[in-house]
Amino acid sequence: MSCSAYKGSYTGYIRRKKRFLALLLLLTVLTAFAALAFGPAGLSLRETAAALFGFGSPQARTILFQIRLPRILTAIVAGIGLASAGCIMQSLLKNPLASASTLGVSQGAAFGAAFAITVLNAGVQSPTPDTVSFSDPYLIFLCAFAGSLLPTVLILMLSCFRRVSPEVMILTGAALSSFFSGGVMMLQYFADELKIAAVVFWTFGNLGNTAGREIAIMAVVTTVSFLFFYLNRWNCNALQTGENSAKGLGVDTDRLRIGGMLIASLTASVIVSYIGIINFVGLIAPHLMRRPVGSDYRYLLPASALCGSLLLLVSDTVSRLILPPVVLPIGAVTTFLGAPLFLFLILKGEHHR
Repeated sequence: MSCSAYKGSYTGYIRRKKRFLALLLLLTVLTAFAALAFGPAGLSLRETAAALFGFGSPQARTILFQIRLPRILTAIVAGIGLASAGCIMQSLLKNPLASASTLGVSQGAAFGAAFAITVLNAGVQSPTPDTVSFSDPYLIFLCAFAGSLLPTVLILMLSCFRRVSPEVMILTGAALSSFFSGGVMMLQYFADELKIAAVVFWTFGNLGNTAGREIAIMAVVTTVSFLFFYLNRWNCNALQTGENSAKGLGVDTDRLRIGGMLIASLTASVIVSYIGIINFVGLIAPHLMRRPVGSDYRYLLPASALCGSLLLLVSDTVSRLILPPVVLPIGAVTTFLGAPLFLFLILKGEHHR
């Protein structure tokens, strides 16, 4: 193949990836608008568009801006944060099963949040019997972040000093998940019924408890972390060729791994502290995107972020529409949708071997 032909083939290859990213972005925007329009209130597309631009009835604007729009923005931000964190964890640990939920980071954050709710009295029951409000969400966030650091530090130590295999890291994550889950159960056993309700409600996952301040905090953390990840996209590509090869190219692999894992854990713990445990989004989004865009982190990272938003938007819409007016726990919906899809990807991968 001549140089010009190779250059044209590569240009077309990159153009297809960019077109796929543009299509994924358009699909995410359309899904977000559909999520705004669909719900128990039965707003039409015309009423939704009118309310979105400041027209329409006061009732439609209230439903749109105070109920649905915060959920949609939370789903978008949380999807980007969880998926990009999962994508970078899989790169830094060179483990396709790495994510905040499989490495015990989410469970550690859950233990920290449960400790804040049951021991430090950060969660109280709200006046309505079917919801729970939290008296000090920032204390929950700090405890959740501290809890997420414990498995992160242990996994980094195993990765940097003991050079354990990816299988051992996953087994370590499973052991840590069981350990922190047992800790949550012990805290619930000694707590009163109101605190137990708060812990259970928190662990279910809920996109409806966030307002402007919480969404802004998650958005800032997610944006900063995504920029950090994207600025290190070439380092992540180099790391895939091997530790020694990356060091030969001038990549400080230890600093990259420690810094990336800390920032990924911070992102996951911030999101988990506000919306509870969301399974499979950080794990499955990078796997879904590797097929159309490959393992080049210039495109895999933004594609995973968009896919995470799309998955969480679809899951939230399903949770609101499947049994109206009941809103199902978003964590349960992502698990029911994500687990079969992940099994399908595994079986399909084995079939093509």
